[in-house]
Amino acid sequence: MSPSNLPETSNSLNTTEIPAASEPMESFDSILSEFERSHSRRSGEGGRQISGTVVAVSAEFVFVDIGYKTEGVLPVSLFESAKETVEPGSKLQVSVKGRNEEGYYELSRLRAEQPKDWTALEQAFADKAIIVGTVTAVVKGGLTVDVGVRAFMPGSRSGARDAGELEGLVGQEIRCRIIKLDSTEEDVVVDRRAVSEEEDRSNKERRYSEIKEGDTVSGTVRSLTDYGAFVDIGGVDGLLHISDIAWSRVEKPADILNVGQQIDAKVLKIEPSGKRISLGMKQLQPHPWDAVAGKYTAGERVRGKVTRVTDFGAFVELEPGIEGMVHLSEMSWAKKVRKPGDMVKPGDVVEVMILGVNAAERRMSLGLKQTLGDPWAEAPEKFMVGSQVEGPVTTFTKFGAFVQLAEGIEGMIHVSEISAEKRIERPQDVLRAGQVVKAKVLEVDKDKRQLRLSMKQLVPTGLDEYIVEHKVGEVVSGRLIEISEDHGTVELGEGIHASARLVLEAAAKEQPQAGAVDLSSLSSMLASRWKNGPSASEAKSEPVRAGQVRSFRITMVDRGAKKIKVQLV
Repeated sequence: MSPSNLPETSNSLNTTEIPAASEPMESFDSILSEFERSHSRRSGEGGRQISGTVVAVSAEFVFVDIGYKTEGVLPVSLFESAKETVEPGSKLQVSVKGRNEEGYYELSRLRAEQPKDWTALEQAFADKAIIVGTVTAVVKGGLTVDVGVRAFMPGSRSGARDAGELEGLVGQEIRCRIIKLDSTEEDVVVDRRAVSEEEDRSNKERRYSEIKEGDTVSGTVRSLTDYGAFVDIGGVDGLLHISDIAWSRVEKPADILNVGQQIDAKVLKIEPSGKRISLGMKQLQPHPWDAVAGKYTAGERVRGKVTRVTDFGAFVELEPGIEGMVHLSEMSWAKKVRKPGDMVKPGDVVEVMILGVNAAERRMSLGLKQTLGDPWAEAPEKFMVGSQVEGPVTTFTKFGAFVQLAEGIEGMIHVSEISAEKRIERPQDVLRAGQVVKAKVLEVDKDKRQLRLSMKQLVPTGLDEYIVEHKVGEVVSGRLIEISEDHGTVELGEGIHASARLVLEAAAKEQPQAGAVDLSSLSSMLASRWKNGPSASEAKSEPVRAGQVRSFRITMVDRGAKKIKVQLV
């Protein structure tokens, strides 16, 4: 309350008047005036720095206890522009400038004094000392500054970035350095920018020395890039890389952060040589993998979102920070999948099966094809041995060709099972990719996922017809083509061979001799004897030898194995 608003002392003493002989009583006005005079003297002690303690912070002012009966005040904007945090209990070095209308002491944090005369200005110029001045007006090319005399500050040396900031400096108390002084012409030029830059460097050095790896700091997002964000953490910048924003995959920092946003981060690394500070936000949160043990188990079916596709597979996010990889081999039962992108795209929501979890290495293997069912589970029943199948030729190897019978199931036709008419060196000589062929199932191995096929065994042969027309016990004619002791091989017809047991006659057995038989002369005889058989007298009159046509009795016919056994009669 100002003295003019205080009630007069006489009015406040409405009791019995004090006798004249009594000791005079000082009025409240005189006490207040004496207090102001005494403290005005204290406040004008050459800008002396004193220590104060912050007692309160309002929207506009910071109230500081400086040891006087009345607190001093500093504008809150002073701390905001310096990006400095202040709170009750903070210690500040200040100097008293005067009193404001509310009776509080106006304080300054500036350490330098305003020169009082030209001699002081010349000394400050020689010492390159920092002085205090007050910006008075905007003029052409810059600003006028009161430093005890009228000085000029070029706009380029003001530190302001535009005309608006220049206007904002008017009326402000600034720290500057005299860069030109001519006392004769009363010409003084000052520089604020150099002082600000020096103080910024000093503040940064101090801040760098204060920050330690592992600290949790608060800061303001200053700018965003494709690879991260730059954060002001009290006068110095730290880089928050995109990979350290969140445990989940972040496509763009702008999806999570905004310029001007206040954040907390952990100091991950400091490189003193380059003055680089790496920050991380996600490190302040528990790692999602810490809770994976027991949450996901092998064989479980889960749903997730495809985050990215590579040449060898696709990554699926099951929850923020938890990804698993579907390898190319686990995408489809069919072998025709060449690229993961043929099966899934980023953003797809898919159902997968967990194949394995390694919490220690934070890895999870997933399978896409397992959710579609295993086509080999019913292969033995669906493709029975001996049945006829049909499908397109998919691939070739040196030893055969693969035929697709169903999604995920292929059968292999060995080169020897392609044709019965001629010998084939390469399957590509008679087959082409995509050609639909028919084949007979020879073998199915569910465990090895192998299926053997034959094309030639579907084509009827002379042996097939012979087996149908003859039966066990029947006597037939045949030509001995090979003899080994009491066994041999008999040709019953063109391309039809049988295993024969030979009952030797009393005559000595002759060894086969090369060129002993004129095959051309036997052709007509064989045709007749295969049909009617030799006479008994002929059969017994000649010894057993290669090339001889004899009678045999059929002892075994195996239609499945296509084998015939006979015995000499």
